[in-house]
Amino acid sequence: MNITRSLPAPFFRRPPRVAVVRLQGAIGISRPGAPGLSDAALAETLERAFRKGKPVAVALIINSPGGSPVQSSLIAARIRALAAETGLPVHAFVEDVAASGGYWLACAADDIWADATSIVGSIGVISSGFGFADLIGRYGVERRVHTAGGSKSFLDPFRPEKPEDVDRLTRLLEDMHRAFKAWVTDRRGAKLAAGADLFTGEIWTGAQALETGLIDGLAHPGPKLRALYGDKVRLVPYGPRRSWLRRFGANMAAEAAVSVLEAAEERALWARVGL
Repeated sequence: MNITRSLPAPFFRRPPRVAVVRLQGAIGISRPGAPGLSDAALAETLERAFRKGKPVAVALIINSPGGSPVQSSLIAARIRALAAETGLPVHAFVEDVAASGGYWLACAADDIWADATSIVGSIGVISSGFGFADLIGRYGVERRVHTAGGSKSFLDPFRPEKPEDVDRLTRLLEDMHRAFKAWVTDRRGAKLAAGADLFTGEIWTGAQALETGLIDGLAHPGPKLRALYGDKVRLVPYGPRRSWLRRFGANMAAEAAVSVLEAAEERALWARVGL
C-alpha cells in the first residue's frame, strides 16, 4: 500500500528552500585558511547552492568593498550562467557595503535589497601605489633595471613616474570602467534614474541608492524572503567546505600566517567607504 497516496498533499509537501550564499570581504584577496572571494574559491559553493535540494531561489548576502574587477566579472558571470541553467531567481541583500566590485556582484541578482544605512555604489576603477624614487636616492641606493621590451618597467615605483606611463594606465582604467558601466546598465536597465550620472565612483546610502535605482528596495533577508516565499520557507546556508583538519580544530602553520601587505590592501578598500 502506498501511504503517501492516501495522505493529503500538505502533509508531506516540503517547505520551499532558498539557498543562501554569503559573499563577504575584499574580492580577489585571499589569505592562508581564508580563500577569499574569487571565482575558483566560490565555484563549488555556487554550484551546490543552485543545484542541491531543489531550491526555489538563491539569495546572495553581500558585504564587500570591492577588489579585483576581473574576479568580480568572473563570479558575476558564473552566477548568471547558473541562474540561466536552473531557471532560479537570484536576490541580493546588502549588509554594510556593496561598493565597486561588491556592487558588480550585487548586479548579478535579479533584484537588490539593502538596509537604509548600507553603503552602495562606487561604480568606478582605481589604481593606487607609492613612489620611492626620491627615498632610495636619499640613502644612496641605486636602482638597476634591465628589460627586453620598452614597457616592462611600466610604473616602476622605484623610478620617477613617466607621463606616458600615466597616460597608458589611464587608458586601461577607462577601458575597465566602460565594462563596469556596461554591466550595470545591462543588468539594471530602465530601473536607473534617468539623467543621473551614477558612474563617477560616488557612494550612496541604501535610502539614496533606492532613489537612483541602484537597488530595488529597503529590506533584510529573512523578512523579505518570507514575504516572497511564505512563512515556512527554509533558508539553507552554503559556504566553502572545510578540510577535515580544520573541522577538528587543527590549525596548520600556514593558516596562522597573515600577509601584512594583503591585510593592508584589504583595509584600504574598506577605508574608502568609511568602514
